[in-house]
Amino acid sequence: MTTTTEIAVGTELPPLRVTPISRATLALFAGASGDHMPIHIDIDAAKKFGYDDVFAHGMLSMAYLGRLLTDWVPQEKIRSYRVRFTAVTPLHAEPTCTGRVTAIDDGIAIVELTVTLADGTVTLRGDATIDLT
Repeated sequence: MTTTTEIAVGTELPPLRVTPISRATLALFAGASGDHMPIHIDIDAAKKFGYDDVFAHGMLSMAYLGRLLTDWVPQEKIRSYRVRFTAVTPLHAEPTCTGRVTAIDDGIAIVELTVTLADGTVTLRGDATIDLT
């Protein structure tokens, strides 16, 4: 875990590389989160809505970004965290979560966050506010 004295504008968080998203991952996340939306766990439902197969919950990727942050600083230092979902994460994708400090003002750092797939598709963009004091 990083100490807040080591953080400066331009600091990059150590990337979090996620293992391939499997059907088991989606089923376990559905159970843990209570999000049993059929398009994430039932191929017939996904096809009904025009998808070739099931795809990951957006909140699963958001959870991975949360892990990126808490691997970097203690949870109590995170003051805000928000994202925009920009693309679906298909089955078997291998997301990589990254972050970079873009500003520091009065002991507060702004971290730009991204989830990117191996083909370059960005599935989430967001930011977090970190208390450096």
